[in-house]
Amino acid sequence: MSIVLPDRPGRARPGRSLREGLRRIAEAAVTPLELDDVLDVFHPLRGGTPGLRGRIVEVRPETAEAATLVIKPGKDWAGHRPGQYVRVGVDVDGVRMWRTYSLTHGPRPDGCISITVKAIPDGVVSCYLVHRARPGQMLQLDQAQGEFVLPDPLPEKLLLVTAGSGITPVIGMLRNLFSRAVPAMSGPERIVLLHSALTRDSVIFGPELRGYAARGLLRLVELHTDTDGLLDVSDLDRIVPDLAERTAYACGPVGLLDALEEHYAARELTLNVERFRPATVVAGEGGTVTFEQTGTTLEADGSTPILDAAENAGVLMPSGCRMGICFGCVLPLKEGAVRDLRNGELTVAVPGETGPGGVPIQTCVSTAAGPCSIDH
Repeated sequence: MSIVLPDRPGRARPGRSLREGLRRIAEAAVTPLELDDVLDVFHPLRGGTPGLRGRIVEVRPETAEAATLVIKPGKDWAGHRPGQYVRVGVDVDGVRMWRTYSLTHGPRPDGCISITVKAIPDGVVSCYLVHRARPGQMLQLDQAQGEFVLPDPLPEKLLLVTAGSGITPVIGMLRNLFSRAVPAMSGPERIVLLHSALTRDSVIFGPELRGYAARGLLRLVELHTDTDGLLDVSDLDRIVPDLAERTAYACGPVGLLDALEEHYAARELTLNVERFRPATVVAGEGGTVTFEQTGTTLEADGSTPILDAAENAGVLMPSGCRMGICFGCVLPLKEGAVRDLRNGELTVAVPGETGPGGVPIQTCVSTAAGPCSIDH
């Protein structure tokens, strides 16, 4: 007969005591290093680490200026819904920078995830990932976020309007849909994809998209700026006569999304939009921005976010999604005023009236509204 003693305050579980004892021995053996430092070398993707990590296992060119990074995430990765994005921390020349990228993979038996990055001229992180990243490198990850996802149950008909790298969240949707062979979405007229790019060769996932169309999985309307000009939203009703019957999603440059939203609002139709940068509603007045800890002062106009103005001037800034969502760019405003580019709201900090720690502001969506001072 076995007797099981109930847990009591102060009584340690045998398994826990053994683990804690072994950890103390291991920590003593690796001093002055931390045990986690040693484990990071041999098992960086283990669960329970202070931050979620991922290892690049493949860098696959998509176009001359775009590449897909296949990443093995750590054991704490919680998965995603097609259309969501992930924040990625990248060490570039010894400096960790954060950016946000759409997840572009379908189901993968190896448990890997993927992001597809388009190199932006003078973009430090995007150019690094496209042209310099190599298999074996480690990245920092956050869990997937975002509401740009398909509804459940799926709609009868879909319209997907994308341009440039705006195809990235949509390709994840398509790969997941077609891998499931959803009967309700079969047939070339169930899904219409209207995609615009500078040239045919610059279409990210071009061969894959054309393959879907050739197999009758969707209707692809492909426009190239060099031959067709920019997409004219007024042509949308002609291109898609049953516009009102389709659940619509759009992702692309700000100008296109603004025009689409106006087009849909005039017809009292719903449009689901994913923006890579926030929409500017009201610009600030501009002014000088001083960073107290470094003494750096720069001029910022009324339409450029403080984050961008600072980075352009060589100031190392915390950042994340750059859309006002993740709060990775928050810094204390100690004095002066800034304006939120999304809604025009003014935030003011007055020494002696506001708290000594200043007023937290999101630098990626705030612009100077006169002289201001930031604790950084």
